Amino acid sequence: MRGQIRAQEREIRMLQRAGLATASAELLLSRMRAKIDDLCLERDALQRASAA
Repeated sequence: MRGQIRAQEREIRMLQRAGLATASAELLLSRMRAKIDDLCLERDALQRASAA
C-alpha cells in the first residue's frame, strides 16, 4: 500500500512539473495516508489483543 502511495507521489510531481493543478490529487493522497495509518493502528491493536 505504501508503495502505491509513493507511486502516486511521483505522478503528482510529474503533473506539477508539467504545470497542471494537483490540489485535488494531493488531497486524495492525504486521505489515503490517513486511512493507511488508521488501518495500521487497528491492526496493531488487534495483534496486541490476540497476544494477551
